[in-house]
Amino acid sequence: MAIEHVSGKNKGNVMLYALSTCGWCGKTKDLLRQIGIEFSFVYVDLLEGSEQDDAMNAVERWNPSGSFPTLVIGDKRAIVGFREQEIREALGA
Repeated sequence: MAIEHVSGKNKGNVMLYALSTCGWCGKTKDLLRQIGIEFSFVYVDLLEGSEQDDAMNAVERWNPSGSFPTLVIGDKRAIVGFREQEIREALGA
């Protein structure tokens, strides 16, 4: 799977499932960069076949509606959509 990594302050495993064409996904990614958090992300729409299926299964584990962005923090909680305040609080930023 084409997972990209962005360096920053380690706050545990932070994974962003996004679409390359989604404005809110871009805002979430920009926010994580702005607050200096280390995170990984994948553009689910750019994956093909079983990789895309695997990514959607991961998204739907946290977010049954399968919407984007889905931000998974520490394999403990998910924030669905661009919720700046909630993201900042969850990451202590």
